[in-house]
Amino acid sequence: AQSVTQIAELLPVATAQDYENWIARLDATGPYIDQTIALMREGMRRGLTQPRVIMERVPAQIARQVVTDPAASPFYKPFASMPATLPATEQERLRSAGRTAIEREVVPAYRRLQAFFNDEYLPACRTSVGIWDTPKGAEWYRERVRWFTTTELTPDQIHEIGLAEVARIRNEMQKVIERVGFKGSFEEFLEFLRTDPRFRYSDPDRLLQAYLAMSKRVDPQLPKYFGRLPRMPYGVRPIPAESAPDTTTAYYQPPSLDGRRAGYYYVNLYKPEERPTYEIPVLTIHEAVPGHHLQIALAQELGEQPKFRRNFEATAFVEGWALYSESLGEEMGFYEDPYDKFGQLTYEMWRAVRLVVDTGIHHKKWSRDQAIEFFKANAPKSELDIVNEIDRYISWPGQALAYKIGELRIKELRANAAQALGSRFDLREFHDVVLGSGAIPLDILQQNVERWVRTGNATAGAAR
Repeated sequence: AQSVTQIAELLPVATAQDYENWIARLDATGPYIDQTIALMREGMRRGLTQPRVIMERVPAQIARQVVTDPAASPFYKPFASMPATLPATEQERLRSAGRTAIEREVVPAYRRLQAFFNDEYLPACRTSVGIWDTPKGAEWYRERVRWFTTTELTPDQIHEIGLAEVARIRNEMQKVIERVGFKGSFEEFLEFLRTDPRFRYSDPDRLLQAYLAMSKRVDPQLPKYFGRLPRMPYGVRPIPAESAPDTTTAYYQPPSLDGRRAGYYYVNLYKPEERPTYEIPVLTIHEAVPGHHLQIALAQELGEQPKFRRNFEATAFVEGWALYSESLGEEMGFYEDPYDKFGQLTYEMWRAVRLVVDTGIHHKKWSRDQAIEFFKANAPKSELDIVNEIDRYISWPGQALAYKIGELRIKELRANAAQALGSRFDLREFHDVVLGSGAIPLDILQQNVERWVRTGNATAGAAR
């Protein structure tokens, strides 16, 4: 509820009717907030509350919505810059209606949420961080593991896979350290990467330009690796300032299904000195192309599929593909700089660490500090990012497991297909088969690839 203003980023506001629709949403904010409060009270009654350490972030987020000037509200953003096609009198009428809705509905609703959250909900939150410490929490976590990975792997099996991947990637990182001639320990190299100004921008605009430039480097490479590319473009935008301090480094927002809004790669410009430049190539490849935008836009353009299938989010597939794309970036020539390569390994290590700490927190009863220290010992991400990430895993049990499990399965399927087909293996066809049915569970993906290997027909591999 405290970040619902972000929906304004997704809505087209070009006509008077678009603005009327937004005002209607503003007028409905009161009931929406009151329903949220009712659901949170039910959670309190049943012992299903969030960890207090996570919820302590929320009061400041709610406070940003409690403004004295309606024009200072994040909900007012669509009115700040209105299209010239609307007459001036119409613009003023809509702005006035927007200010009135914010003043009469939105701000009072957030005052109610603020009072409830600070006085009732926060004191009722649990001090533990693992979902095991809730009614039927251990059972629910096992179900979440099945849901997010689309496999029958147990939490213990995933924990061991994570430890093995951490060890393997750590060895690859050591090779890069030797390549750049660094003489200190692994821990000293991580500290060097976290602190050396050569890897930082102090100006958020320069950081944004670096992300934009990287995006345009990747685009021309795509036809070498994919037979089918989406028609829908993507753009690059800063993460909204009101949520940036508590959000991870970047995320992707899919296009609208009606074709009126492109996909967007959102990048975090808050504290640019905390955003190392060696992460820019791998992050762009994951969130934009050939990662999320390529996969999701192609899925949305499968017109023969029903709408729910084109928009389906099988996390192990969607995030597994994006992580696989990070490794594809090496084949595409984007990690020739050893520090960029270390950035790619850092991101792969990040996803391997997730297997360990997510199962550690929610299955093995690790503390928050234990999870943070394991992360810090194995990846040079900034402490700001690491803490935000660990808090995300605490509040979203199981979701973080999908990335590495999905990537490992795609790599396994590619290796098996290449071995079976030998000189007949075509990487472009393999990618088209993997992406040809939209997001699907990993066992269905395996059936599609194996069918393609048997028949030699890329279209036969896609179960549409």
